[in-house]
Amino acid sequence: MKIYTKTGDKGTTALFTGKRVPKHHIRIESYGTIDELNSFLGLVRDQEIDAHAKEVLALIQNKLFTVGAILATEPNKENRLKIPRISEDDIAVLEKEMDQMNEELPEMTHFILPGGHTTVSYCHIARTVCRRAERMVSYLHENEPLPNNLLSYINRLSDYLFVLARKLSKDLQAQEVKWIPEKLD
Repeated sequence: MKIYTKTGDKGTTALFTGKRVPKHHIRIESYGTIDELNSFLGLVRDQEIDAHAKEVLALIQNKLFTVGAILATEPNKENRLKIPRISEDDIAVLEKEMDQMNEELPEMTHFILPGGHTTVSYCHIARTVCRRAERMVSYLHENEPLPNNLLSYINRLSDYLFVLARKLSKDLQAQEVKWIPEKLD
């Protein structure tokens, strides 16, 4: 099978149903940003981090393919997707993971500047890409309603990535730099 089809040479691409849309369509922007996020999660997973975090990230990467498939399908054709949807249980996994990580972390008293270690920075990049994906998906949802669990999952995922970045800072003994704004006179 050839990877190139030449069908997108004129600036359009096909949705899962075969319908062609411009490559800049908000639906394409949405699942393209999810794909970008998935790539960054792969980068984080490739770092020297604990095995449990790697397992959770692999699970999330699989769920993001589900999210992408849902986003690549027109709402009125969703019955053509023969895959499980994002569920309340998927959201609960992220919440449980955050709760467990937070038990080990010092209380947050300030905003934290991203950085301190390359691995932590990769995780913060993934978090910000996730936030962008959330904005795109939210915009798409405003025009073409999506399942509520999908929106909740992406929102919770960005929170998870923030907590994971903090845990990685602790595990890697990287300093968390607090943002302390200058005081004006």
